[in-house]
Amino acid sequence: MSDINKNNKKFKLGSNDNLEENSEETEGISTILLDPKKAILKFQTLIVAMILTSMNNFIDGIWIAGLGENALAAIGFITPGIMLLNGVSSGLSNGAISVISRFIGANNKKEADNAALHIILLVVFFSVIFLSLSLLFLEPVLLILGAGNTLEYGLHYGYILFGACIFPMFAIASYGILRAEGKVKKTIYAMSLVAILNMILDPLLIYILDFGIAGASLATVISWAIISLIIIYWFKRDTYIDLAFKNFKYSLKTLKNILTVSLPSGSEFIVIAILVGIVNIILVAVSGYQGVAVFSAGWNIVLLVFIILTPVSIAVIATVAAAFGAKKFENLPIIQNFSIKLGILISVIIAITIFILAPFIAQLFTYSPETAGLSGLITEFLRVTAIYYISIPLGSVATAIFLGVGKGFDSFMLIILRELSLAAFFAYIFAIPLGFGQYGVWWGLVIGCIIGNLIAFIWSKLYIKRIIPK
Repeated sequence: MSDINKNNKKFKLGSNDNLEENSEETEGISTILLDPKKAILKFQTLIVAMILTSMNNFIDGIWIAGLGENALAAIGFITPGIMLLNGVSSGLSNGAISVISRFIGANNKKEADNAALHIILLVVFFSVIFLSLSLLFLEPVLLILGAGNTLEYGLHYGYILFGACIFPMFAIASYGILRAEGKVKKTIYAMSLVAILNMILDPLLIYILDFGIAGASLATVISWAIISLIIIYWFKRDTYIDLAFKNFKYSLKTLKNILTVSLPSGSEFIVIAILVGIVNIILVAVSGYQGVAVFSAGWNIVLLVFIILTPVSIAVIATVAAAFGAKKFENLPIIQNFSIKLGILISVIIAITIFILAPFIAQLFTYSPETAGLSGLITEFLRVTAIYYISIPLGSVATAIFLGVGKGFDSFMLIILRELSLAAFFAYIFAIPLGFGQYGVWWGLVIGCIIGNLIAFIWSKLYIKRIIPK
């Protein structure tokens, strides 16, 4: 590392004067501390990468749809496992943002470096656990979920993806470390590259080399492996956080602080994975594999919307954590109000666009003779769920605020309330007792999630009103 970079590593963040004289290396940190609105807007540049990531998942589904209805349904059954992997990875990423940003806000670079190293060790630990569990339980779980004739497709896809889970887990957790120090551009480059690589490799491995559904999984794994190597190179060259092992000192307190945020944050994906599993079971009961295939295709769009709105939540975690560490509590209502307005603006545009383009989007999943009959149902699913998107910022900003201040339990309870206590409950009631079938599942999910997001918004508002006087 050059002398200039070494000096930057030692730069103190204790005063506004120092921040204003800061080099490019710590420019992102000064923005997070001094101008939260600007920081939130800066994080929205991630939307470009998020759209590419969303298109990556979207195109993945399109290529797999060409293999037939059973292959598309298999992805629906494997989705809970993918959500679990994303949950653990994103939980570690958000834990990194929250804990490292608080240390930076409190002018404690030594502990920020140490926290980042704890994150990397947790990546190794959880990847080993996840790999072992998936090898032991993937097949029986798929059978419990009702995979049936789609089992072979699910196993071919799942064993490859979960066998190399350390690559996506490391890369996504590293995004959190980079975002904590305000290096949004590097995160954009990494996310964009992994998406582009996967888009290129998908048709090559699925059709040209004739690996079928296993080719889609291989494309994902190879893309994450390449980006992981690039991120390691960045950490060795020009990041504010120093991942040299000499900086590591085991700290139970640091580990606890990380897990206090990571576990509840990651639980959102885990709870959604459970929700998807429950929904698949209900759909098999009321409409068979066709209902699962429709849900699997439409769910790609729901995830796309979540991903596009993610930069708002990431910005809230980083800015709230930095403000909390620096004891700038008056910034909290500013961050909440501004981010909700921005999120609603984005989600309204998305909802209107998807509602109008739903028939054309559905055709992308129904171009093969085996899936052609699903077009109308997928169109209806997309239009029903579009109603829900407008409420997402109310809930996501609320949970991000609690993660930013380290109150992971509150965030976890809000997620449980929305996804399981409300969404799963209404999906079951509308589908089976009320007899609306798969339409009841769709409307139940929408109504349950909207109510849950409103409750989360009110809860976070009350918390901020209490904390400012203290």
